[in-house]
Amino acid sequence: MSEIRMTAEIRTDFDSEISGIPAQRWGEAVFKIGDEELVLEVSVEKDVIVAVMAGDEAAWKGTLKGFKQLLKGEIKAR
Repeated sequence: MSEIRMTAEIRTDFDSEISGIPAQRWGEAVFKIGDEELVLEVSVEKDVIVAVMAGDEAAWKGTLKGFKQLLKGEIKAR
């Protein structure tokens, strides 16, 4: 059996919760809002990589360190 390197949780305001979802290399959460999709992907290969996609045209992908800097306004999205 493969090594579990991260776990995931998903919660909603309908008191629905899924927790402890195991992953070896990556996990993805997809939220559908009408015809739009909002996707959060986390990869734990060599470095921790975070990708956020809103539809087909808006996306950001980089390291966890870079994602924290983006959220703090220390770097700008390209």
